[in-house]
Amino acid sequence: MLRKIMKGGHRKPSKSDGNDFGFGVPRNSGSGPANNVVVNHSSRAAPGPPSPRTGSTIVAPPPMNTVEPLPLFRDVPVSERQNLFLRKLQVCCFQFDFTDTLKSVREKEIKRQTLLELVDFIQSGSGKITENCQEEMIKMVSVNIFRCLPPASHENTGQVSSDPEEEEPYLEPSWPHLQLVYELLLRYVVSSDTDTKVAKRYIDHSFVLKLLDLFDSEDPREREYLKTILHRIYGKFMVHRPFIRKAINNIFYRFVYETERHSGIGELLEILGSIINGFALPMKEEHKLFLVRALIPLHKPKPISMYHQQLSYCITQFVEKDYKLADTVIRGLLKYWPVTNCQKEVLFLGELEEVLEATQSAEFQRSMVPLFRQIARCLTSSHFQVAERALFLWNNEHIVSLIAQNRSVVLPIIFEALEKNIHGHWNQAVHGLTVNVRKMFLEMDTELFEECQRQYVEKKSRARDMEEQRELTWKRLADVAAHRGGEDMITV
Repeated sequence: MLRKIMKGGHRKPSKSDGNDFGFGVPRNSGSGPANNVVVNHSSRAAPGPPSPRTGSTIVAPPPMNTVEPLPLFRDVPVSERQNLFLRKLQVCCFQFDFTDTLKSVREKEIKRQTLLELVDFIQSGSGKITENCQEEMIKMVSVNIFRCLPPASHENTGQVSSDPEEEEPYLEPSWPHLQLVYELLLRYVVSSDTDTKVAKRYIDHSFVLKLLDLFDSEDPREREYLKTILHRIYGKFMVHRPFIRKAINNIFYRFVYETERHSGIGELLEILGSIINGFALPMKEEHKLFLVRALIPLHKPKPISMYHQQLSYCITQFVEKDYKLADTVIRGLLKYWPVTNCQKEVLFLGELEEVLEATQSAEFQRSMVPLFRQIARCLTSSHFQVAERALFLWNNEHIVSLIAQNRSVVLPIIFEALEKNIHGHWNQAVHGLTVNVRKMFLEMDTELFEECQRQYVEKKSRARDMEEQRELTWKRLADVAAHRGGEDMITV
């Protein structure tokens, strides 16, 4: 109950609210359509004479003060459908309070049915809508979707923020209408009738920025629609591509270095996975910087488990596109390798296996020394899942072939860890896997294995001698102190 009250209270402003990027839309409680909203389109010039392609000028109908049902598109002549389209858009600009299910029930249903009709009209392609109708439609979409998002539970209770995975997502109560508005926007973007030269005047940089702000919504249904729409915009509006990549970059920077709280990182990474897959070769320096400055640092935040699958896919895509990036990626993983978070270590080891699978011998040799020092630490981890996941690397044929080619460097680094596991690890499964890996190295190069074993025995012998010498020294000191009887001690 407290959570619902807090959700319904203060709402956090959209990050691009204000006059910086265009339209800041206040929420209307149902008293009338939000026709007073001004949409500032930076890429559109002042209105001029009607384009000859649009035919007769469609004059916007006067504002409506009440929500009343309008006739269906099929019930009016073709010449009247554009005007009817504008009137239906006005109906859909009315805002309602969905926290009270008994309030404005009739008006809500009228708006829902009207939105359904608009979606069907765009989807059917029964008539190409004019530029004026397109502009008014984007205004209507903006009025409905661009809003203040409710704050996360920790933001207005003063409590220490909990694990995002354990929090229940806040579901938008106005979703019955919101879903249809998103569906309308999606159908408009993907429609073959939509001319990008015209549409880019309304779906401009300010619109894209506000769309990106909505990715912080806690409602997974909304984020799924946003992901699909932004991906389609990126594919259709080539002029926006650099801007979208830069804007996503900025979201990642803020998440990594400031907040470590954002609901839509996984969805943004899904979009990027598809974008990276389409990068041309040779890869631009801009894209390599994006990998180093944005993607690799995303391994740092604690809630990485929320988006690690998508992040791992993006990282692997880079290595598969350009194998020379493998060394950069491996060293980046080692830089952010967790020290006390065992579950995070397991994720890192899984990602490491995928990267190594796409790594060639030359890049492997550049990073194998620090890499296997870290793997050796994982092998002896007291957390059995970490040790087990590290040992599973030897189940991958490509990784085993890389290790076999460089066994003279790899085996001396991890030999001590293998011996410690065999003689002292508490978990039986880890012990069994270690025996298998040890046997693999023995069969791979018996002479090298015996040399490592000899060095290990000598090291253990030296360590034992040093320990005996240390104990002997302390014993001598104790004897001297006892012989002197404390006569030189100063009492206070």
